[in-house]
Amino acid sequence: MKQAIAIVLAILVPSCASAADAGHKIEYDGGSVEGLKAGASLRLYISQDRIRFVKDKEEVVIFPAQALTEISYGQDVHRRVGAAIGIGIVTFGIGALMALTKSKKHFIGVTWDDGGKKGGLAFQADKSDYRGILTGLEGVSGKKTVNTDAMGVKN
Repeated sequence: MKQAIAIVLAILVPSCASAADAGHKIEYDGGSVEGLKAGASLRLYISQDRIRFVKDKEEVVIFPAQALTEISYGQDVHRRVGAAIGIGIVTFGIGALMALTKSKKHFIGVTWDDGGKKGGLAFQADKSDYRGILTGLEGVSGKKTVNTDAMGVKN
């Protein structure tokens, strides 16, 4: 019985691992990509030789990692007023506390020049994933991230 379970697990575990998606879930914010609207869900794949942006299993943008010319990062911080109003209708005390909390959105911008084909785009990354994306982009391109918040850039 133990051998049968071990054989089944030996078959299932690798197939589950290969089914896992290695890309990063991002949201397109704008840029030079034709046919994409702001808010579109994409997946970002970073490999040693290329960077790919994929929407619904179709490659939207692909360029060599060495063509990456700039990486920028910025945050959008705002209060959760809408959520506070919604919760405040049910319980005033919790709604008031919710109005004091802040939310951060993490935006990353990339520009590239692939033999004269120039482009760029900005996207929003998840709070638990943006550091990994920045590190991956820096690692494959050799470029350092420019922090737009430190430069005083405002929307």
